[in-house]
Amino acid sequence: MKKIAIVVPCYNEQEAIPYFYEEVTKISDSMKNVEFEYLFVNDGSKDDTLKVLKELSKKDSRVKYISFSRNFGKESAMYAGLKEANGDYIAIMDADLQDPPSLLPEMFEILETGEYDCVATRRVTRKGEPKIRSFFARLFYKIMNAISDTQVVDGARDFRFMTKQMVNAILEISEYNRFSKGIFGFVGFNTKWLEYENIERVAGKTKWSFWKLFLYSLEGFTAFSTKPLILSTIVGIIFCFAAFIMVIVIICKTFIFGDPVGGWPSLACIILFVGGIQLFCTGIIGQYLAKTYIEVKHRPIYIIKEKNFED
Repeated sequence: MKKIAIVVPCYNEQEAIPYFYEEVTKISDSMKNVEFEYLFVNDGSKDDTLKVLKELSKKDSRVKYISFSRNFGKESAMYAGLKEANGDYIAIMDADLQDPPSLLPEMFEILETGEYDCVATRRVTRKGEPKIRSFFARLFYKIMNAISDTQVVDGARDFRFMTKQMVNAILEISEYNRFSKGIFGFVGFNTKWLEYENIERVAGKTKWSFWKLFLYSLEGFTAFSTKPLILSTIVGIIFCFAAFIMVIVIICKTFIFGDPVGGWPSLACIILFVGGIQLFCTGIIGQYLAKTYIEVKHRPIYIIKEKNFED
């Protein structure tokens, strides 16, 4: 009998978890000769998420949970879930039902053929999402795929159904600054994509603000591309060349045409502009230095406070 482990990262999802459990249980009960494990990862929730998980685990032995000592982020929660999950196949799903459990049987059948190592999902629409957010999301994917050798599919979700072999390959990448969408592409393996229209949350509110998504996008740029560093170098060369040309022009105007050098307002604007470019380039370098600084400390990706199962 094959075993499927479903990893569910949770942060303040007390309202959504009962709905998720009900829906995923309906699907799992309909899949005969398949054993299931539900592994919820409580990422330092401030509400009653852990309490809800404990109640579910008392009613259903398939429900297992890990609770962090504090909020470490969804990336850490997914890594912990993949590491602790025990199954022939492992899936990652969100608790808000934006990842439809109804796709699980089809995913299982595809992997059972042996042709694919992973079944991934992507949204083909962004219905219900603010237009400005959708615009920047699509812009991120375009930039990411332009500057990185690791391709990230537009609209890709973290909802994936993977073989144990692929999961083990992901776990070998134990870096602290994680960008899973890039890691999934980096490890390779044959992937089948399933498309579906966007589904709104069943309950609760999204934890991803525009600012958090922006910072997450920077994580992706620095994790899988060094081209921003090349960009800062090119910008520096261009401005050095432009400055040299301007010096020649000023000298010629002064000595040949007797045109005095003047215009301090324009000079001030140029200084501010060039200074801004310098700070921008320094900021790019600083991002890479900061990531390196954090990585070399070798801090744990997460800390488990409690769980209801043995290793």
